[in-house]
Amino acid sequence: MAAKKALGRGLGAIFEDVEDAYSRDISDSADLVREIEVDRISPNPYQPRKYFNETAIKELSESIKKHGLLQPILVIAKDDDYMLLAGERRFRATKEAGLGTIRAIVADIESENLRELALIENIQREDLNPIELGIAYKELIEEYNITQEGLSEIIKKSRTQITNTLRLITLSDKTKNLVVIGKISQGHAKILVGLDENDEETVVNTILGQKLSVRETEQLVKKIKNSEVKNNSVKKKEIVEALEFTPLKNKLASFGLKTKTKAHSITIEFENSESINQFLKKIK
Repeated sequence: MAAKKALGRGLGAIFEDVEDAYSRDISDSADLVREIEVDRISPNPYQPRKYFNETAIKELSESIKKHGLLQPILVIAKDDDYMLLAGERRFRATKEAGLGTIRAIVADIESENLRELALIENIQREDLNPIELGIAYKELIEEYNITQEGLSEIIKKSRTQITNTLRLITLSDKTKNLVVIGKISQGHAKILVGLDENDEETVVNTILGQKLSVRETEQLVKKIKNSEVKNNSVKKKEIVEALEFTPLKNKLASFGLKTKTKAHSITIEFENSESINQFLKKIK
């Protein structure tokens, strides 16, 4: 297994690189912004964002046609061409608009940090949906062998926010996909965490079918959990009572009798009147 990367300057330095690139982005200095041919830019293979709203891309595309690209994308030099680091929505919309070039800032960042840069860039810009964000947190924690508290200090997000977001990736694939496409909100999803698979699916279907609010979903989940506690208590009581009947059942079985137990009772099954007489003789 490959050794984990050290925390120290590693992740912190990458974080500073992204912040530096953004500060230059904001200044929008003429000597930093270039017009680069769209065909010379390749996507970042480590882009954590997997879902792009095509309708939103088309709307952005129309805006770019009308007003131009107001905020440059961020790229790094790669061989004789470039690789996209930040601004994939803008890049896709520019291609959708049929434009041959795009305004871009060429960042001076070490290429071996591309994966982490892509993760941190999206975290900073809040471009990720809650599920993608949870996966990004998980990858950084595992890659750098740090705690949630350590990640919190570096990316300037609260420990609670990181914990709650990480919990979302434990949901079923179906539920996570619904969160990604916006059918279920992050508020709804947080309430679903911890339910078993069947209950989770039931609640999800109810949210969609009855358009439940977050508050209504909380109430539904509370009822389900209370019902489970009650059912488990009843079941446990029934098991205890069944065990208490065991000695008697064994004794009756030694007489050749069949029995059934239910709740607080035990039923003896007699085949005929003769078997009843034999039983009465044995207990006299």
